[in-house]
Amino acid sequence: MFRSAIVRKPCKNFSKGLTTSSLGLPNYEIVLEQHENYIKALRKCGLEIHILEAGEKYPDSTFVEDIAIINEKCAVITNPGAQSRKGEVHAILKILNDKYNYEKIERIEAPGTLDGGDVMRINKCYYIGLSSRTNKEGASQLAKILGSYGFTSQVVEMKESLHLKSGVNYILDNRLLSIDEFRDNPLFQKFEIIQVEKDEEYAANCIRVNNYLIMPKGYNNLKETLTKLNYIIIELDMSEFKKMDGGLSCLSLRFP
Repeated sequence: MFRSAIVRKPCKNFSKGLTTSSLGLPNYEIVLEQHENYIKALRKCGLEIHILEAGEKYPDSTFVEDIAIINEKCAVITNPGAQSRKGEVHAILKILNDKYNYEKIERIEAPGTLDGGDVMRINKCYYIGLSSRTNKEGASQLAKILGSYGFTSQVVEMKESLHLKSGVNYILDNRLLSIDEFRDNPLFQKFEIIQVEKDEEYAANCIRVNNYLIMPKGYNNLKETLTKLNYIIIELDMSEFKKMDGGLSCLSLRFP
């Protein structure tokens, strides 16, 4: 069960962030509206939300998931793989110290790089994707840190996805949402895999938050599948964040 979440307001320079998308520039007014609806959804799921002010120097800073891994035993501040994002860690470190009084705050140090979007927790095991943002040294450091707190880790080789959770996500009930890239990965064969169709791959990035499953709006085939499995679904329009390679999980740090 999650109790809390940290989010950060999108900055006015949001459209200058990193992206591989060819969907055009985001509309800032709609970005703010969609972000507010995201916060409302998390509150509906029962979370207490702490909202950080926008970081105008850091266009990608609303994607707070990449900056930390937080669980009931520790918090790990990452070393983001993109140079332009490294300064984002200061605001997250400050809030963890000032508001949440985390006694155990660890750090990923250079030459290791790690984005939180490459880290997926399933029970006591963390799956760490090797991507253009997360290197072997960063994954190794994280595995060692988590191991000292009683967690296990598995490294996931990646070829196409920007982040691990761009293509595979755990939705409880021993189920994974997965795109083709991860469907046949031996690491995931002990789970029931719900395949996300090629034209709906963006929707693989759903988040299970307590009794609800939050998914992007407009992916009707996946929605129908999940509805038949009795998930209680909240749909959110993510059109403007999609333009900047952002998904639902990216926009919050959720923790017990």
